[in-house]
Amino acid sequence: MIRITKSIISIFLLLSCFTTVVRAADFKPLPQWMKTAVFYQIYPQSFKDTNGDGIGDIQGIIEKLDYVKWLGCNVIWLNPCFESAFQDAGYDVIDFYKVAHRYGTNDDLKRLFDEAHKRKMKVCLDLVAGHTSIESSWFKASQKNEKNAYSDRYIWTNDSTIKPEKFVSGKFERNGTYMKNFFDCQPALNYGYGQPDPKCPWEEPVTAEGPQSTRKELMNIMDYWMEMGCDGFRVDMAGSLVKKDPDLKETTNLWAEIRTHFQDKFPEGILLAEWGKPQQAIKVGFMMDFIIHLRNSGYDTMFFNKTGTYRRDTCYFDIKGNGSPDFFIKNLTTQLSAAGDDGYICIPTANHDFQRPCCGERNTVPQLKTVMTFLMTLPGIPLVYYGDEIGMRFIDGLPNKEGSQLTKGNRAGSRTPMQWDSSDNAGFSSGSSSSLYLPLDSSASRPTVEQEKKNPSSLLLFTKELIALRGKYAALGNRGEIKFLQSKKNQYPLIYERRLGKEAFIIVINPSGKDVSVSLDYDRVVQKVFPVLNSSKHKIIDYKNKQLKISAEPLSYGIYQIY
Repeated sequence: MIRITKSIISIFLLLSCFTTVVRAADFKPLPQWMKTAVFYQIYPQSFKDTNGDGIGDIQGIIEKLDYVKWLGCNVIWLNPCFESAFQDAGYDVIDFYKVAHRYGTNDDLKRLFDEAHKRKMKVCLDLVAGHTSIESSWFKASQKNEKNAYSDRYIWTNDSTIKPEKFVSGKFERNGTYMKNFFDCQPALNYGYGQPDPKCPWEEPVTAEGPQSTRKELMNIMDYWMEMGCDGFRVDMAGSLVKKDPDLKETTNLWAEIRTHFQDKFPEGILLAEWGKPQQAIKVGFMMDFIIHLRNSGYDTMFFNKTGTYRRDTCYFDIKGNGSPDFFIKNLTTQLSAAGDDGYICIPTANHDFQRPCCGERNTVPQLKTVMTFLMTLPGIPLVYYGDEIGMRFIDGLPNKEGSQLTKGNRAGSRTPMQWDSSDNAGFSSGSSSSLYLPLDSSASRPTVEQEKKNPSSLLLFTKELIALRGKYAALGNRGEIKFLQSKKNQYPLIYERRLGKEAFIIVINPSGKDVSVSLDYDRVVQKVFPVLNSSKHKIIDYKNKQLKISAEPLSYGIYQIY
């Protein structure tokens, strides 16, 4: 009888593994609209305030939809807008089914979806799947001694004297400590453990009642907003929901189930991961992942200087010209190869967690144009973080605001109010300056949308033109191939080819303050070079006999179509 039972269990486990593989390989196709998607990330509290309380709101986003569309962006990613205690700027959710009062109402959010769709735009919400606020009614119920529906929705030890790493003690009715994900105010939701330790009874398998109820609730939340008109989700901490899962087996099972459910109901919806490693995120079922400052991606080696949330002495996009693109190029090539046609990468201009391109000594329009040329001519789906298109500055030295201060630096510098025009508060709010969510850039020369729309050489119009080129030329678009043509290690300028079918471009970018010249072999015979977009001092000087000779002046860029 024991042998039979063991055999049945072994067969069941084998079938479970086989089912997972089949499901992961059998996802429905990606929505076609992703091929031409251009994202614009909005930090809602800092975008546009319409009621004078100093905090941005959903109505403000609605009023600025035409601007986002004019820029060329057709998808908005909105940072968390749900009811929150705002101890981590909205990433500590109290109620996943309710818009925070300071932003408006559920009806306002539905109207945002509707207004965006009228303009053939999409809206994705930020889904904080891994934890809630300690003020959540779910967490309050889980603290009770009496067993209830939420007792096992969080990860609790069975003794208040047991406090493993990342567990928090306190005065609770139940006898135990709880696991946090980030701050103490963010108790981890229980999705189970991939490899639970029998000696730790709080480490439940993913099949236990609590973890199963949590994943069902997550799908309910997604269904609720999708049925209202949402177009998808960026999932916060997407790879860390299942604990102790080194081979990602149970994480793969989780997201395979969720994606299958999601696409069965909403075939045009998208799932984006905050993972930082597309080769893993896309494999488990996500449609897009970011290459950002996480997971040793090389992003920092390209952009992070001595000022910002995360600081480095040297980066590639620096006027000193002593950086290296090698690590970033290697990682990008690996991630693109792994993603293939199963998903997209996204390399944003910045986001709410790290510094903007305009940061420290990289603070002039010519410098920022080299950065924007690079980011807007890479494969994958581009993303403009609000304000980067006009060169808004990372503001150093701000106070800790809603958990913005980290050990390494303050994130508030990338979260200041959008600068619309020359009116009071830069057109962000009619409230008093003291009421603003964060102080505005106090510089007299701070850029605004109003000014830059009128200036033919502005960063705003330059960014708009770059986005338009992605739509005009498939080789520069989301699915175009890339091949880096660096002639030797660490050399400036940055040179790469974008190609799709017979259409080909070479992009040359020199972010340094030095004149640089280089000769390199090219694997095709070039008959003609046409400058599609270039700085006036930049040119390819020779292209004979499968060799390119390039001369790049300081802070120059060029996009050349090759025939």
